[in-house]
Amino acid sequence: MRRTLSITTAALVLAAAVAGCGSGGSGDTGATDGAAAAAEETTLTVYAAASLTATFEQIGEEFEQAHAGVQVEFSFAGSSDLVAQIQEGAPADVFASADEANMEKLTADGLEGAEPVAFASNTLEIAVPPGNPAGVADLDDLAGDLNLVVCAPEVPCGAATRKVTESAGVELAPVSEEQSVTDVLAKVTTGEADAGLVYVTDVIGAGDEVEGIEFPEAAAAVNVYPIAPVADSANADLAQEFVDLVLAEGGQTVLRDAGFAPAP
Repeated sequence: MRRTLSITTAALVLAAAVAGCGSGGSGDTGATDGAAAAAEETTLTVYAAASLTATFEQIGEEFEQAHAGVQVEFSFAGSSDLVAQIQEGAPADVFASADEANMEKLTADGLEGAEPVAFASNTLEIAVPPGNPAGVADLDDLAGDLNLVVCAPEVPCGAATRKVTESAGVELAPVSEEQSVTDVLAKVTTGEADAGLVYVTDVIGAGDEVEGIEFPEAAAAVNVYPIAPVADSANADLAQEFVDLVLAEGGQTVLRDAGFAPAP
């Protein structure tokens, strides 16, 4: 973006110099118009939970089509990492969390630009490699002798994992705790793990790369996803319009198609 601004500035100076020499032909007008159009380009930065990657990229494309000159840039990671970055001054315009607890960190610091709104919910599911070589059938099997990968406790999927297992009285011994649900899924798809606890939507999105095993205990931890513009955004109006698109029927359809449940 800085490079684009630099080129644009040079183009404007050149156009002004040519106009001052009296060369006001149609070619000069085109160059000036092009520079003006480039100057109007805007980047909207959206920080979103890793589990929203595919859906938000699709919603972002729709947003760009409806807003000429606007480019949506995403930062996808664990919600706890994202909110920490915003607290440290990262230039985010919108924040979408995979749980309410991390959004509350934002609001506690007065960093939300408007009241957060819940837009979807998600639950856990066991992901295993195709063929389920470890023979995992239910939550209790995850406490057995196998390479299990889960999210770290500070990450929403990790907090949900802890809540589910404590409610069920199951003690897990994972070989690793990852900082995002996509990292857990990657361990399963590459065969590094016998099983992983991810979201329903991650299993659906992975297609034939994994098999999903539903378990009733997952109902003990339903993650609600809130979204809000970030305070002091340089693009406050656009940020709110992106939030509105996520909440609108078009955005909700994209989320439902990916397996997200409605917000309670």
